Amino acid sequence: MPTERALARARKDRREGKSASTQAGEFVREEIERIRQGKHGARSPEQAIAIGLSEARRAGIAVPAKKGAHSAKSSRKKPVAKKTSASKAASAKRSRAALGALKRESSAAASKAALSEHAKEAAARRTPTERSAAARKAARTKGATKRKAAAKKAAGTRATTRTAGATRAARTRAMRSRTR
Repeated sequence: MPTERALARARKDRREGKSASTQAGEFVREEIERIRQGKHGARSPEQAIAIGLSEARRAGIAVPAKKGAHSAKSSRKKPVAKKTSASKAASAKRSRAALGALKRESSAAASKAALSEHAKEAAARRTPTERSAAARKAARTKGATKRKAAAKKAAGTRATTRTAGATRAARTRAMRSRTR
């Protein structure tokens, strides 16, 4: 069940004109946090992401279906269950069993290393054009304040790198002059 905090963040993203996948990202982030807190585990980062996306879809966010090998044209999209009193809720036994299965899983799927590996693999599957378009859209929807903060951070990083490089070069020159 998504928290009110995640719902509020997703609504804010929607108001700011961000994509459905960005809005759904709030639910994925919440799911990762739940795994890290030890509320339950997951077999892989992909499973954790899938749970988060499922929550987002239930909350009414129009997350597009996955493109690729798993989504064949012949596969029929499941109809969305209507929220009425007549709709049958999942049995308590089934819910407990599902949660029990998740609790037995490790929390390693939400580790920084696992998520980093997943992100690299996902980026490698995208074309340079797709990555570039995503970056351009991100810059457009970031907003002036956040764009300014990002520019300041980047400028600070460049200065630090340059200074560190100059220090290393001076140290190397000094060591070489001593050995002569």
